[in-house]
Amino acid sequence: MSLLDVRDLTVTYAGGAAAVRGVDLTLAAGQKLGIAGESGCGKSTLALALLRLLPAGTRIGGQVLLDGEDVLTMKWGRVRAVRWAGASIVFQGAMHSLNAVHRVGDQIAEPILLHGRATPAGAKKRAGELLEQVGLPAARASAYPHELSGGQRQRVMIAMALACDPRLIVADEPTTALDVMIQAQILRLIEQLVAEQELGLIAISHDLAVLADTCDRLAVMYAGRVVEEGPARKVYEDARHPYGKALSEAFPRIGDPASRFAPRGLPGDPPDPSAVPSGCAFHPRCPVVLESCAVDDQELYEAAEDRRAACVHVRAAPAARSGS
Repeated sequence: MSLLDVRDLTVTYAGGAAAVRGVDLTLAAGQKLGIAGESGCGKSTLALALLRLLPAGTRIGGQVLLDGEDVLTMKWGRVRAVRWAGASIVFQGAMHSLNAVHRVGDQIAEPILLHGRATPAGAKKRAGELLEQVGLPAARASAYPHELSGGQRQRVMIAMALACDPRLIVADEPTTALDVMIQAQILRLIEQLVAEQELGLIAISHDLAVLADTCDRLAVMYAGRVVEEGPARKVYEDARHPYGKALSEAFPRIGDPASRFAPRGLPGDPPDPSAVPSGCAFHPRCPVVLESCAVDDQELYEAAEDRRAACVHVRAAPAARSGS
């Protein structure tokens, strides 16, 4: 049984904006899955839907099976029990996620106490242990968020996510506000924790290079759908969907003069979720668009061994000829 099995997930906000449209994902324990895409492609909405953290009035369809149990049909008491203990989220922007008037040790201890995992004294001790686990001295438990650096605050968020020994961690842009050196440290820390504790990790970012270095598999989202999925390094280096290729080429590669002096971008923006184009949603921006793309939507086709892409060009070219 998979740790997480997302089946035909749909999310529609009040007002009719379809932010997630039929997403299927599978994650095993100890596996790291990256989800990439521009802002507005549905990544964060997907993350929030996994634990029903979306605002009132949002319609959610499909299934989110966590250890075989559907989160979307749980009673609220069961949902509260699953949050933190079964699955937890590391949000982007730790300064906005932490309470500015409470010491960080108390904030780490809070979910431990709420889930009845320890006495107040035991929760305080556990908070110190968690801080040391993420590379901070236990003494920093007495600090307020503003007394910590950005990287230290992000480590506190990771400690909070680990507080109740969850099986799944969702990291939503956990390094966006950090410099590249601290970003690398945080990513290596997350990798180490996943390996040591056999956790499942979903890492969300707009940066394919970061996800390719961190994750086993990579799913690229556009307009609320997964348009490409496969081994992370292969998707980054040889994307089969035009959108995945454009995302990859938007980041200059070290040692590659061509990408350094002539970085490629992608004109335009993802569509508004309330006005997704007909046919393939990417066709207004696609450099290899065909007339049929404005009419015919595309499902995920086999692009190579263990790879899929939702593109008419992939469908037209047999996987046997496309290599691996």
